[in-house]
Amino acid sequence: MNAPHPAKVAGIDSTVPSPAHTVAPATPGASPATAPNATDAAEVTAAPGAPGAPGALLQDRLAGWVSDLTTLHELTERLVRTDSLSEGLQEVLRAGAALVGARRGLVVLEPADGLGPDTTVGLGLARADLGHIETVPRSALSYGRILDGLPVGPDGITEPDLFAEKNLDPRHREVAARLGYAASYALPLSAEDTGTTEAMVTTRTIGTTGATEAATGTTGRLGAAVWLYDDPVEPGERQRHLAGLYSRYAAQHLARLLEVERTRACMATMAEELLPSRLPRVPGVQLAARHRTGPRGGGDWYDALPLPDAALGLAVGSVTGSGPSAVAAMGRLRASLRAYAVMEGEDPVAVLSDLELLLRLTEPARSATALFGYCEPALRRITLAGAGHSPPLLIGERRTEFVETSVSAPLGMLACWEAPSVEFQAEPGETVLLYSDGLLHRTGDPADRAFARLHAAAAGTPRAKRHDPDAVVEHVLRTVLPDGKADADSEEDVVLLAVRFE
Repeated sequence: MNAPHPAKVAGIDSTVPSPAHTVAPATPGASPATAPNATDAAEVTAAPGAPGAPGALLQDRLAGWVSDLTTLHELTERLVRTDSLSEGLQEVLRAGAALVGARRGLVVLEPADGLGPDTTVGLGLARADLGHIETVPRSALSYGRILDGLPVGPDGITEPDLFAEKNLDPRHREVAARLGYAASYALPLSAEDTGTTEAMVTTRTIGTTGATEAATGTTGRLGAAVWLYDDPVEPGERQRHLAGLYSRYAAQHLARLLEVERTRACMATMAEELLPSRLPRVPGVQLAARHRTGPRGGGDWYDALPLPDAALGLAVGSVTGSGPSAVAAMGRLRASLRAYAVMEGEDPVAVLSDLELLLRLTEPARSATALFGYCEPALRRITLAGAGHSPPLLIGERRTEFVETSVSAPLGMLACWEAPSVEFQAEPGETVLLYSDGLLHRTGDPADRAFARLHAAAAGTPRAKRHDPDAVVEHVLRTVLPDGKADADSEEDVVLLAVRFE
């Protein structure tokens, strides 16, 4: 009678040896080399109910598989909760170290398409340690052979005892001795274009939330991961199997994060190129600005434009929507506003009226808010017109107050926009702060509380910082959006433009 052959369970191949914690009993007196055969015999001849009965062995093996599935479930759940490429790479290193029993490691991200980003992230390795490893010839390193496209076995590259290898590169030997590692295990990180891997089947079977089958635009080699051992050792066959399952799923997730990172970088570059590369130097005023955009890119902008008669045009605005279309619309609107400001900047209402007409004719499905001010530094005077935009904030030694502007609709909302302008004068040393609504929206507070928070942040600017508009802008940004909110991903852009009168 033959022992029942266990079926393939949830993506785990039954032909893979049992987990290390599930060891089949060996025949007394048998050597390690003959123990498996003795075990097979025990499976066939054992009486029902005996410790070595086929049912007990199958149950023990299934328990081991369930334990492995639970481990993969937990690790992949932690991975899918990462929402940035750097976090994803760190999680892959930590999970891999747990699976193969290593303490240190590094992952080298080097997409085969050559579009980057290229980076190296370490676990338990300082930046200087990574620098030492990078001095080793690439072809002498296991992950280097993976990145160079050399053939790699299905279980990766195992180097169980580096110092026992006669052909070990001398520089590699020196670095390994210096950093104190004696063995390594490397795996490729490759995103297949099928959108589904055996690991995905495994994790979906046990109910991993957050895993998706969405195809990604990044396929092929992403990089390689290598884990380092302090002593001569190598991961067992079961460890390599689980690490391979995890790495195949992890590569799919990293590919998605890589696409997000590339999109974020592209949108940020486009937005920054459409905004002033540097602020002008105009006698009588000092300028400073901050701009934060989300991963998809947004439509907030600012501008400071020298005008005839030593005047200065100041503008902030926001176009509805996000993504490339909003960024492009923002660029067109800002360029048009600059042209109108040069022609009739002394009349801010006329500038915004022309901008509204252009928006209605060229972007009929889009609206925008805008604030334009004609600044005369010698007189410390600003003539201001706004279209649905938040009022500027005047920050001084004896006062911190919002400048009252007329209530008006955003551009593109009415058949014909028009609103009266306002004029105000600043004192020497006072700063006028213009900002986009995204600064208020990112707080998550209702409008009245968000305005109160902004006012309190400006009023609380330390006296020593008030002479520097750059310090004022930075203080306000970090105070209104504490705990990393200023730099975190958000659908809301943030723009601040500070003008300090000397």
